[in-house]
Amino acid sequence: MQAICDRLGPGHLNVFTQRWLSLLPLPFGQTDRDAGYWWECSMRQIEVSRTLVFDAPRHARGFFEALIADNLDIGRPGNVEIIFGRQIRSTTKGVFRTAIDRHDNKGVVVNVFYKHSRIKQYLKDGRAMRIETVVNAPRDLGCNARLHNLDELQTKARACNRRILDAERVGQGCVLASPAFERIAHPTVDTAGRRTPALRFGDPRVMALVGALCTTLLAATGFTNKSLRALVGGLLGTSYSHGQMTYDLRRLRLNGLIRRIEHANRYVLTPEGIRVAVFYTKLYNRLLVPLIAADQPQAPPELRAALQTITRHVDAYVDRARLPQAA
Repeated sequence: MQAICDRLGPGHLNVFTQRWLSLLPLPFGQTDRDAGYWWECSMRQIEVSRTLVFDAPRHARGFFEALIADNLDIGRPGNVEIIFGRQIRSTTKGVFRTAIDRHDNKGVVVNVFYKHSRIKQYLKDGRAMRIETVVNAPRDLGCNARLHNLDELQTKARACNRRILDAERVGQGCVLASPAFERIAHPTVDTAGRRTPALRFGDPRVMALVGALCTTLLAATGFTNKSLRALVGGLLGTSYSHGQMTYDLRRLRLNGLIRRIEHANRYVLTPEGIRVAVFYTKLYNRLLVPLIAADQPQAPPELRAALQTITRHVDAYVDRARLPQAA
C-alpha cells in the first residue's frame, strides 16, 4: 500500500490540476496562456504521517503515557531544531514549544510547534501511535513551495518523524550493560597507552555535562565548545571555563560518546552517547533524588515506615560491630 501511495507524485497532481483548470472558467484565455500567463501549483499544507501498531492496546497506552512524561522533562527540546533539523537563532521568528492538548476521542495529543508547522502524536484507536508532521509553510523545512519540490519536502518531513521517534526510543530503552557502564565510569588506557579520564556517575560536573547533552539530543547542527559550555555552566551553577569544557569534550570523545564533525569545530552525539546521557540523567533525577528524599513528610507513609525499619536494622548491626555511628 505504501508503494502504491508513493507512486503519487508531483506529475500526477499537476495533471489532475491542469485537467480541472481546463474545465473551469478562468480569467486567462488561450491567448494569455500562449503568452506565458497561466496558473502554477504550489504546496500550502502537507502532512506526512507514520503509524506504529502495537501488539496489544495496553502496550500502546503504556508507551504513550511514558512518552508524555519523558517529553515534559528529560531531553525535551528547548529549541525544536533538534527534531526539525533547522537551526534557530535569537533573531529567528516563530513559535517553538511543546504542548499537551486534549483530543476529540478523550485522549491527548503531543504537539511540537516549529514556526508555522508542527509534529503531533496521539493514540489511534487505542492501539496505534500516529506521528504526523504537518508543514504549513515549506520554507520552514528549507523547501520552496512549488509542486515539483514535493519529493524533497516529503523526505525532510519523514526525517522529522524518524528523529522524534529515535529520541523517544532512547528515552524508553536507555539501560546500559554493566561492561559499558564500568568502562565509562572508570579511567581506561588504550593499546597506545593513552589514558581516558572517567565520567564518574554522581559527580556534579559530570551530571551537569550529561544533563546539557540531553538538551542537545540529535541536534542536526551539532554543538560547539561555546554552546555546550553555556548549558553546562547554567546547570552547574558555578563558573565553568573554556579549558574545563575542552577537557570534558576530550573525555567525551575518548569514551566514544561524541564525534567531531569533519572540517568543523562542532560535535555530535554518538548512539552510545545518547544512551549514556539519558541513562545518567534518568537514574539520578528519577531514582536517586526521589529515594534520598523518601524520608521527608511528602513521601508516602508506607515508604517512610519501610525506610525507618531499614535504618533500625542497620543501626543494630553497627552497634553489634561496636562501630561509632556518624553524628
